Amino acid sequence: MRVHIENLTFKCIIGILDFERKKRQRVIVNISFDYEFKNKSFIDYTEVSNLVKRTMKERKFELLEDAVETLARIIKQNYEIENLKLKISKPDILKDCIVSLSL
Repeated sequence: MRVHIENLTFKCIIGILDFERKKRQRVIVNISFDYEFKNKSFIDYTEVSNLVKRTMKERKFELLEDAVETLARIIKQNYEIENLKLKISKPDILKDCIVSLSL
């Protein structure tokens, strides 16, 4: 099975600039992964979404790189998954583009 969580959007503190450390900004997270569905065992995508939001809000990352690596590690620790793809975007940081980082 392949799970896609697309355009998970929320506000959090992320970034190294002074204004980014004071005011929450919108981020968009996209996640996909494979898992083996057996014996009616499934991965609750609501739990995964909440784990991502909670981690981002509590940790207040400075760098997207740290956020992506930390989220990937935590997701893999909590769920038996394969082929994790993770992308975090800051759509409002620049006026003429969306800044993203993916793993």
